Amino acid sequence: MSIKRLLNIDEAAEYTGLKKNTLYSWVCQRRLTFVKCGRRTMFDIKDLERWIEANKTEEKKIAAKNDIL
Repeated sequence: MSIKRLLNIDEAAEYTGLKKNTLYSWVCQRRLTFVKCGRRTMFDIKDLERWIEANKTEEKKIAAKNDIL
């Protein structure tokens, strides 16, 4: 069984948790990498994973009272 590499707009929205309109807007702004298959806009799952990794934020550590003393 092969794993699907290209996702359509609905699948990409579900995968990323973003709305379809957001994805379409970002495609127009070239904020996301995409693949055109005729009229269809597709997203490479590897590109989406790279985008997710690039947009992660670091956890902020809050010092406990015992750490200060």
